[in-house]
Amino acid sequence: MTTSGSQSSGKSAQVLRVVGLLGRVLSRAVVFVMIWLGLLLLMSAVIIHYYWGQVTVVQVLLNLMAVQLDGGGGPIVWVCIFGIGLFPLLLTIALTSWPYFQRRRNLRKKRDGGQVASPWFGRTTRTVIAAVLIVGGPAAFVSTVEVTEYVTAANSEYDVGDHYVEPKITSDEDKRNLVLVYLESAEATLGEEGLVEKNPYASLEETTQEADGWQSVEGLQEYDGSGWTMAGITSTQCGFPLNGILSAANSGSYSEVGVGEETYLGGTTCLGDLLKDSGYTSVFLGGANPSFAAKETLLTDHGYSEVNGRSDWVAAGEPESSFRSDWGLSDQRLMEYAKDEIDDLHAESEQTGEPFNLSVLTLDTHEPVHVHDYCNVDTADEMTSVYACSMEQVAGFVDHMEEQGYLEDTAVVLMGDHLKPSDAGDAFHEELDEHPNRTLFNRIWIPGEDDPQIVRSGVDQINMFPTILEIAGLEVADQQAGIGVSAFTSEVPEDSAQSLPDDAYAELLKSGSPQFYRDAWVGEIGSDGGP
Repeated sequence: MTTSGSQSSGKSAQVLRVVGLLGRVLSRAVVFVMIWLGLLLLMSAVIIHYYWGQVTVVQVLLNLMAVQLDGGGGPIVWVCIFGIGLFPLLLTIALTSWPYFQRRRNLRKKRDGGQVASPWFGRTTRTVIAAVLIVGGPAAFVSTVEVTEYVTAANSEYDVGDHYVEPKITSDEDKRNLVLVYLESAEATLGEEGLVEKNPYASLEETTQEADGWQSVEGLQEYDGSGWTMAGITSTQCGFPLNGILSAANSGSYSEVGVGEETYLGGTTCLGDLLKDSGYTSVFLGGANPSFAAKETLLTDHGYSEVNGRSDWVAAGEPESSFRSDWGLSDQRLMEYAKDEIDDLHAESEQTGEPFNLSVLTLDTHEPVHVHDYCNVDTADEMTSVYACSMEQVAGFVDHMEEQGYLEDTAVVLMGDHLKPSDAGDAFHEELDEHPNRTLFNRIWIPGEDDPQIVRSGVDQINMFPTILEIAGLEVADQQAGIGVSAFTSEVPEDSAQSLPDDAYAELLKSGSPQFYRDAWVGEIGSDGGP
């Protein structure tokens, strides 16, 4: 009886030891994961803030996660690999191994007869560090990526679908060729006298003078929630904010339709779609890898027959000196290709009688600053000279169009894709951080004696969608497209998103609008304007 009881007691003690061991292992694993996650989120926040400042959840999902080694921010990939992937793991291993090595050191000291320090200081220090990382990492990430704002927007009472107007072309009898040049980070504010060392837009302004018939949208705004290239392209060509990818991901058909690889906002009608329906040939030229952030998918899914980027210029025999390793081809060489392309497109148009759309995206003014051999730096801040050099190349392209007589039948839109990033690691951040009225550089050329005149100032990028359609000579039903209203009219319909108060409009732009975005990404927007 006693032997049986002893065996039972021994087994119970053994079970308790095993359970205790498992509990200690599990608790240490939980602490390890929490510290690692806190460090990972903290480093992510630090790197994002340094390179891009505050960003949105959508920007992270659609843009930053698409960085590539070849022509898509390559060096940043390595920063992320070491800073987000490797460093947090190594530091977590070091922190969690600290007690083990401290115990071994104390044991050696005891054996050698030395004095062992009280363990409370080490335990307290480790506890404080762990608590700071576990709490501070997620807090920093939530603040940097605007997670709170995203959650709030998801519960907004406003819905883009309530204001969306399916774009309709009522006449294309006066259609004309279109050249659309997106100027990387071209903020008009930089041209203000005395803000930076010299006006970086001087050459382009000289080429596009108002006295010669060029126009501009005064005070053109970046839409609230934008700030990166894909958001600028999508808003100006599709007429609504780039958003809702998580709503689409919750749809069962998300993976089936190949979002991001085979289709991009396939349920919507964008600029290229409408131009294609009117007989246009649409071609895109850019210096970077067009697959970055699915730019190529967006364009080819919406009417562009040709999208050219870094790999095409490499295949064309461009020397390595023409490229910047992190992104792509210099603006000098890109604009030479643009001259050749418009020569070919214009000649073909004269033969076929059908118009063309040439869209170009510059690159040299993208951070971090890179000085190509063609650019002569004559300012203390290199980026000022880089801006001036890039704009000189664009001005040369405009001069080429004028010299060839293309401006007689070709409309031109030059505009910044977004404001100049002004974060800790960026040029001009001190000049721009507190500036009260930051706007986008833009110039517009419309051939013909009866040129329509811009009458609305202060519009944002979303309103450029119907505006560009009218610049191309197309008549747009009610001068509305998407949630934008053309800058050629002062009459804004009462039910338009553009008639909302500023705070309500800002909330609308960031709203989750789940049904609208599910249909935009994986379905079809109805002809009545709603999903």
